[in-house]
Amino acid sequence: MTQTVELRAALRDLVIANRILAREGVIDGFGHISIRHPGDPKRYFLSRSRSPELVTIDDLMEFALDNEPIDQRGRAMYAERPIHGSLYAARSDINSVCHNHAHSLIPFGVTGTKLRPIIHMAAMIGAEVPIWDIRDEFGDTNLLVTTREQGNSLARGVGAGRVALMRGHGATVGGRTVRETVFTAIYLQVNAGLLLQARNLGEVKGLSPGEIKLTADALSGALSQDRAWEYWSSRAGFSGV
Repeated sequence: MTQTVELRAALRDLVIANRILAREGVIDGFGHISIRHPGDPKRYFLSRSRSPELVTIDDLMEFALDNEPIDQRGRAMYAERPIHGSLYAARSDINSVCHNHAHSLIPFGVTGTKLRPIIHMAAMIGAEVPIWDIRDEFGDTNLLVTTREQGNSLARGVGAGRVALMRGHGATVGGRTVRETVFTAIYLQVNAGLLLQARNLGEVKGLSPGEIKLTADALSGALSQDRAWEYWSSRAGFSGV
């Protein structure tokens, strides 16, 4: 595959994104992040099946939106590719997808307690995060999203937002860029942890709809996104990005 300058930069950012999410505790040995192909909206890139902290550019594989590899070469693949392909197919505005099992999110997914932003940095998660339960449509499963039908159902659960919790499993996060996806995934986890703490102290005052919109608009701009990316990249071992 001949790579353009734009594609090489995008793939490098995908490697960095894997390392950032591992460094910040959003993903551990499991979880994954992908990007839509910058030159072909009907394809995306995702690592071969590997712990995100270890992902290198040579691990990245190209997939069609049906989640079939373009050039597998015998490499093991993540089973939950439909999370990515279905969201890209459903949402033309989404160019990066992250699936994670961040521990602070699990209590909200299994209790139905509303997860809403209480700090300004989490405004990009939206006013209220929906909960998608695989059992509602598919009965008893191993909770993994491994079929196109399950992926399509999850994409409907995300709806027009950026995030959906997955009951007993974790979360799926989508963004217009890989930096936006990483930003949202990190502060989704941070906000959940703080909300769990705040509920022990008394009534919680969350952000208003107006505050969420104004703050999300500000945080999604290049100034905030690039500043956060530079910081997290440095912590993950990459400098000068």
